[in-house]
Amino acid sequence: MTVPIVLASGSVIRAQLLRNAGVPFSVQIARVDEDTAKRALMAEGASPRDVADALAEMKARKISDKVRGAMVLGCDQVLDFEGQMLSKPETPEKALAQLKAMRGKRHMLLSAAVIYQDGEPIWRQVGQVRLRMRASSDAYLRDYVARNWDSIRHAVGAYKLEEEGVRLFATIDGDYFNVLGMPLLELLNFLAVKGVIDQ
Repeated sequence: MTVPIVLASGSVIRAQLLRNAGVPFSVQIARVDEDTAKRALMAEGASPRDVADALAEMKARKISDKVRGAMVLGCDQVLDFEGQMLSKPETPEKALAQLKAMRGKRHMLLSAAVIYQDGEPIWRQVGQVRLRMRASSDAYLRDYVARNWDSIRHAVGAYKLEEEGVRLFATIDGDYFNVLGMPLLELLNFLAVKGVIDQ
């Protein structure tokens, strides 16, 4: 029996990861007020890891209510910098400020994925990656933001490692797929064990 997989996200990179792995899926974007939910969770003292997990779950649950039988995959990623959560920058100036604050220091990316089926959670994973940025110059960071703004405005932390953003880093400790926003290996293992994809 084939179980349909639905990605509850409009993320181009997450869809590309699944496509490249040969996973059949469709997309239904979950309309969730992430900013309000994030603020409420933070006000309750939720950790960045719990915020990522909760937002991924909200997306999966919302679509699961509409598509019975399907496995609905919700994802979210947050950046934890010294206990503070950074979001997608709203302006080039904010992007530059984030990069200046993080340069020469460590931060963590948390990539959460939750699968719902028939309105119930059946799998979840939060992948963690620790990164340390180079001590880049003001001039380089300014030019980097100017060259890459159209792309990095969609990324937490104002960088994309799959693009020029890789030059900002000295070390990366963790799974590259988590950097891209999905614990892909763990997801594929789960789908294989469940017989949803061949192994």
